[in-house]
Amino acid sequence: MAGGDVLLKVGRHSSCSTSPTPRSRTTGDLGGDRNLGGRSGYLPDMHAPLLRCWFRFAAIVFATIISPPGVVAAATSDEGPSVTSTSESTPARSPNVVLIVADDLGWADIQPNNPTTFYRTPNLERLAASGVRFTQAYAASPVCSPTRGSIMTGRNPARTRTTDWFGGARKARLIPADYRRELPLEERTIAECLGDVGYDTFFAGKWHLGPEGRWPEDQGFDVNRGGWTRGGPYGGGKYFSPYGNPRLEDGPRGEHLPDRLARETVEFMERRAGAPFLAVLSFYSVHTPLLAPEALVETHRSRRASLAIDGPRWGRERSRKVRLVQDHAVYAAMVETMDRAVGTVLDGLDRLGLADDTVVIFFSDNGGLSTSEGHPTSNLPFRAGKGWLYEGGIREPCIVAAPGAAVEAVCDTPITSSDLLPTILDLCGVDPDADRPIDGRSFRRLLDDPGRESIPRDLYWHYPHYGNQGGAPSGAVRSGDLKLIEWFEDGRVELYDLASDPAERVDLAVDRPDEVRRLSAALAGWRLGIDAAMPQPNPEYESPAAEENRPPKRP
Repeated sequence: MAGGDVLLKVGRHSSCSTSPTPRSRTTGDLGGDRNLGGRSGYLPDMHAPLLRCWFRFAAIVFATIISPPGVVAAATSDEGPSVTSTSESTPARSPNVVLIVADDLGWADIQPNNPTTFYRTPNLERLAASGVRFTQAYAASPVCSPTRGSIMTGRNPARTRTTDWFGGARKARLIPADYRRELPLEERTIAECLGDVGYDTFFAGKWHLGPEGRWPEDQGFDVNRGGWTRGGPYGGGKYFSPYGNPRLEDGPRGEHLPDRLARETVEFMERRAGAPFLAVLSFYSVHTPLLAPEALVETHRSRRASLAIDGPRWGRERSRKVRLVQDHAVYAAMVETMDRAVGTVLDGLDRLGLADDTVVIFFSDNGGLSTSEGHPTSNLPFRAGKGWLYEGGIREPCIVAAPGAAVEAVCDTPITSSDLLPTILDLCGVDPDADRPIDGRSFRRLLDDPGRESIPRDLYWHYPHYGNQGGAPSGAVRSGDLKLIEWFEDGRVELYDLASDPAERVDLAVDRPDEVRRLSAALAGWRLGIDAAMPQPNPEYESPAAEENRPPKRP
């Protein structure tokens, strides 16, 4: 199809009850993208249901034209439902959105959160200087796929039954809860929400939300550069071309993956046809394999040699060894190259004159890897890391810069990855589907006033699985500053006051039984309300003690 042809794109989901809303756009390189893998969904004609959707869209446009300036529909916010917003920070046009998601990057791995970190992240410092840094941002899960699904849909992984990384399995005391191995196609993603109102949509990097047929191009993204089934760059040269990735053409031999994904993102912004856009840059970094340019690794080895380390390098988290010191040279190089790629995108926005009209969000999918697979980082002052419901596994770096929002600001209000979709929709003046429960809340008002009081809410986690990193089936609830963790194997609970004990070292469960009962009931009620799947006893499991006492087998 010629570059000047006009296509009618039909998404799978729409607010129209009978058929999805088409949107027209010129193709250029977007319409004919070779990475789309033969996707369908472009129709040469319009039938009656589509015309009805067009009329509805035209009515919305007309209503927008005649509405008073600054009045737009708003999503459910941190203050509860809101019909309109008249904030002076409301942009004159629909803003662009750049959502950057890191993989396995801990809260303490970036300089804005941890000025004494061993790792260098000047571009994240630059982003923090232009926006709001959230000190108590949480992933919806301690592992990657569930959190990524929550970002895409605004829904808790327990609700969508996507509670483990796609491919995980264990045999132990409990049979882990059954779960879906893909983000269901009936789920409505941020790309579909924005695509249906005229946004061009782009995805680059790690997807890990299901097999072929469930990749970004099947979930509302016009362009997919590198998103497929696997959760890490394990093919070909891994972090270096050739990549062995069916959705990312190989570059010159030795090309570095974070650089490539950032360039693809900037090139998409350059090619857009003038419509607002959503660009999701989802790094594979800093997930294993631990691999980075050797020259930069040597730089960090030299830096490590000059460190004066006081205290032990290693500790214990239950049966696991846990890193207590940030001094891993390869990991430091991986963090730095990821940060440079962030800088490439920020530079591109500046060069293209888009920075003032673009929302930029940086987030990570779970805590840093500290108890397995090379133990590359430390999450201190927080406990444990990826795979655990302690703070080290779920508290995340989060920075948001938006048109008209506060700059060089810090917000201590807890938010979660499920909040990103309603916040983005709110910033773009798009209402979420009224018939689909959204677990997240918009925190748009916190961007305008990071210190404002918000309506209190409890935050919930459900991880009914055994993790590679040593975590076991568990659930958690945070209510105010109190956090309760329930272990499903034996029903044991732990209670912490995060205000006085963010490291979760002083268990208050025995001293505060009333709070334990209250929070345990709240957690159980929440699970019941969303029909969360629970692990079941394993009839074939034998404890180590039972195995030791078993009579020897006859020869």
